[in-house]
Amino acid sequence: MFIHIGEEHVVHSNDVVAIIDRILLTSSSIVEELIMNQRKKHKVYDSSYENAKSIVITKDYIYFSPLSVSTLKKRSQLSLTLNKLEDYSDTFEE
Repeated sequence: MFIHIGEEHVVHSNDVVAIIDRILLTSSSIVEELIMNQRKKHKVYDSSYENAKSIVITKDYIYFSPLSVSTLKKRSQLSLTLNKLEDYSDTFEE
């Protein structure tokens, strides 16, 4: 399933490694270093940096999302629920 993480960005739910609060960017040197290294490789989409409430880290890219961590969590859980419903309905079709 896919998760819409804000603006025009949609990521595959299996590719999401972490979703963290943007506040960690200023309070954690490890997160800051990770983003700086990925920025050098052009793997950071920070189009909404000023409005960002969370940081979505995927296998290949880092996104700054205008959506909160809790909103993104709900969206990811929704995709898991939909996957389970698909699997459940497939058992009745066989």
